Amino acid sequence: MGFYGFVLGSLAVWRITHLLHAEDGPWDLVVRLRRAAGDGFWAAVLDCLHCLSLWVAAVFALWLGSGVGERVLLWLAWSAAAILLERLTAPAPPPAPYWTEEDADALLRKKEGEP
Repeated sequence: MGFYGFVLGSLAVWRITHLLHAEDGPWDLVVRLRRAAGDGFWAAVLDCLHCLSLWVAAVFALWLGSGVGERVLLWLAWSAAAILLERLTAPAPPPAPYWTEEDADALLRKKEGEP
């Protein structure tokens, strides 16, 4: 498999993984699929992008790879590519809440008798 095929496979694995994990899909079909999965094994897989990328990449690797070695490498590489693409396209998390105390000298030692 050439570089072009690897890039196309990476994009396809990420797209399907993201669709199944985080989107509603056309006519809410994917939402219905996630609801039908209930609370079992497949529901847990659909809730975890990393887990789901392994399953989607495995299907692609079995279908498009030639030979056991290439299929294993494609499986892991496509899963990793999907995770990296998700991290690159996901919105940044909000900043952590930050506050300051009114007493700026709260950590300094005070002499006896000082308030």
